[in-house]
Amino acid sequence: MSVFVGVVLPVLLIFLAGFTIQKLAKLDIKSVSTVALYVMLPCLVFETFYEAKLNQEYLMMLIFSILLLMSILVINKVVKRIRNYDSSTESGLILSTAFMNSGNYGAPIILFAFGEEGFVYSVSFLVLQAIIMNFFGVYYAAKGSAGLKMALASVFKMPPTYAVIAALIMNLAAIPMPENLMSSVELLAAATIPMVMVILGMQLAEIKVIQMEWSKVSYASIVRLVASPLIAFALTLVLPMSDLMASVLIVAAAMPSAATTTIYAVQFNSKPELVSSITLTTTLLSIITIPVLLMMYI
Repeated sequence: MSVFVGVVLPVLLIFLAGFTIQKLAKLDIKSVSTVALYVMLPCLVFETFYEAKLNQEYLMMLIFSILLLMSILVINKVVKRIRNYDSSTESGLILSTAFMNSGNYGAPIILFAFGEEGFVYSVSFLVLQAIIMNFFGVYYAAKGSAGLKMALASVFKMPPTYAVIAALIMNLAAIPMPENLMSSVELLAAATIPMVMVILGMQLAEIKVIQMEWSKVSYASIVRLVASPLIAFALTLVLPMSDLMASVLIVAAAMPSAATTTIYAVQFNSKPELVSSITLTTTLLSIITIPVLLMMYI
């Protein structure tokens, strides 16, 4: 109970604030999220990678992310064959199970649970997940050669991509950042996580569930909230990494479905109602599953 009150409840209250303001005021979420994506998140990403001590752990994180994605893709491929799902259903299930909400849900949870040191790992992981989701998420939603072109374009339209590149160049080349500019970056970086938490609450307020396909929702929820952290746990046993990094990655892998996958599903007609249902269900169930998992690691 103390884990829920001390770690999860503060996060949920901020989500609730975003949910409530959206229900009452009907704000333009796209405008708010654009500010977060194009101004605030690049600052957080730049600060993290500029100050990071780059070592083997970052390579392990990349390998971990790829292996986790591949494992969940294989599970979905097998289930598609067993249940004879069509390509649209498969794409919707992949969007819901392979891409977790490591940004506006996972990062604040990890910050509260593991402190600043763990938070640095979570920001690095959310950048990797954002790139993977913008590439593979678009690809599977669009499903084809047009999807591949769109996926590449999507990655290079992301401001955090350029923030990572700039930060890595300056970090590796030991190029000093002017103090006045760094102060501005740090100020915006500090406001990023509260902003994206409010945005998630606003996004959840806009999800409309018309009809639940319970068998598919149940399957996706189990993969996202149970199978994913179990796979992550197995990977941390094989890949060399610190105990803190392993704990952060396991918790991050247990996050509910990313809210942005609903946008892809709507845009490319990959079962948007199903994806929305899974996003909402996994987010609600995570109120139970995340505290249980955290009790094992903190």
